[in-house]
Amino acid sequence: MSDRKPIRKAVFPVAGLGTRFLPATKAIPKELLPIVDRPLIQYAVDEAREAGIEQIIFVTGRGKTAIVEHFDVAYELEATMQARGKDMGVLNSTRATPGDIITVRQQVPLGLGHAIWCARAIVGDEPFAILLPDELMVGSPGCMSQMVEAYNEVGGNLISVLEVPRAEVSSYGVISPGKASGVLTEVLGLVEKPPVDEAPSNLIISGRYILQPEVMRTLEHQGKGAGEEIQLTDAMATMIGNQPFHAVTFAGKRYDCGSKVGFVEATLALAMEREDMGEEVRAMARRLLG
Repeated sequence: MSDRKPIRKAVFPVAGLGTRFLPATKAIPKELLPIVDRPLIQYAVDEAREAGIEQIIFVTGRGKTAIVEHFDVAYELEATMQARGKDMGVLNSTRATPGDIITVRQQVPLGLGHAIWCARAIVGDEPFAILLPDELMVGSPGCMSQMVEAYNEVGGNLISVLEVPRAEVSSYGVISPGKASGVLTEVLGLVEKPPVDEAPSNLIISGRYILQPEVMRTLEHQGKGAGEEIQLTDAMATMIGNQPFHAVTFAGKRYDCGSKVGFVEATLALAMEREDMGEEVRAMARRLLG
């Protein structure tokens, strides 16, 4: 189908306070904490760009301007590096095309649904992606590329899911699955943090979405849900049955960098896979465990 609008815009909700990582996040946004030598937000932006996304929309809060600075031109730094003959490649992926990074403020922390709604004017009447930078998705191709490929096939709304052991489902949003075909599963319902014995499946929602612009109208009139916040899950649930809704089972690994243990796990896992340090890190891990 050629009448499907392409996915050109991605929303990154980055207004959170990062209290779980205090005191590290007192003056530095948690999204700029590095996994080895790249900030968390960089992994998510690179994933979006790999999927062909042009416009990066950050929903920020007070004290988060450093995130935007990270994707700007650092004139003094670049001039100094060039003069010293240093490799500029490490900075290339941190430069945005002028005008392609847009920020909007979420003045009040009213939840993920509210954060997404704050981007409504920029999203306009186009389908758009959402990437939660706390969830580091490692795959080849990346998670969003896998989702865009699925979107080109079925359109509508998509969420990324992963299979987890059933005992763990009550920590996540879970889908009620319908027909499955390959990596695609029809979504019949969404349940936030169900008790293990009531969970409709072991497929958990994992921080990547492609949604139709109608979700903005839904969020506009939606009351507060769990935790007195405007929940994205509630808005998506109202669209099921009105528009195609599928889950894409992500082929890759997910690291929950919103938790300290997940953050350390991601750091170790990615360091061990790197050519420039993998062997040394493995040896170090063995030494520490010994």
